[in-house]
This record gives sequence, structure tokens and C-alpha cells, in this order.
Amino acid sequence: MKWQQGEFTVTDNREDLDMEMIYGFLCKESYWAKHIPRATVEKSVNHSLCFGLYHCNKQIGFARAISDCATFAYLSDVFVVSDYRGRGLGKWLISCILAHPQLQGLRRWMLATYDAHGLYEQNGFVAVQQPEWFLEIHHPDIYSRKE
Repeated sequence: MKWQQGEFTVTDNREDLDMEMIYGFLCKESYWAKHIPRATVEKSVNHSLCFGLYHCNKQIGFARAISDCATFAYLSDVFVVSDYRGRGLGKWLISCILAHPQLQGLRRWMLATYDAHGLYEQNGFVAVQQPEWFLEIHHPDIYSRKE
């Protein structure tokens, strides 16, 4: 799939992904995947439906959906590089993902965010209505552990 908005493009074409850029952002700039090993990024990309955001063929954003394509999807690793923030591109990227044909008719979408609730709410996400139903195993420092 490919979406166009002026000079900007969103596509799910895995061959267009700039793995060096994605890895660099996640490892060095994200708060959620700081110090993530490159092999882990590559494995996560290989097992997800990925979306690149491009300006004139240069990748400026990324997101991936982890899904069974039938009932559930988890939105992860969503980012737009700092020079392009504040233009509505993140909102557009998320709307493209939500419109993807393989991700229609799902019963539940989920995501986790520390600071972008307003962005996701613009696309219909709300706080978990029954948090007592949800459990997790969470290892927030897994990429910075020395083993």
C-alpha cells in the first residue's frame, strides 16, 4: 500500500525501509528502546507489518503493527524525526496504518505511550476502559542490562 500527501509518502513496502535510520533512532533517540541491539530491531521489523514515512524518498518516520490480522493489533515504535514534527505527519502515519486492508475488522488495537496520548486520541485511541482485565510482564531496562 502507498499513501501520498504532497511531498510525503507512507508505504508498507519493506524494501523501502532504511534500517540504519530506524535502528539509529530507536537505539539512540527513543525513550522506549534505548540501547536496543540492531539484531533485535531487524527481527522485530521482519515479524511485523511495517510502515515508512518519507519526504522526497528520504525516510523521516516509522511505525509497525504487530498483529494476527484477524482480531488484534499492537502499534509499536511509532516515530517522526524531530525536524518533521508538528506538521500532522504522525497523525497521518497512524491513520494510514489504521486504514491498511490487512488490519480491518480487528476487535482490539493497543499501544503504550509515555507522552503522546493526544496524538493517538486524534485517531480514536482511548485509555484502557477496564485496566483490571490487563496484565503484563515488562522489562523496561532489558536493552541496557549487562549479562
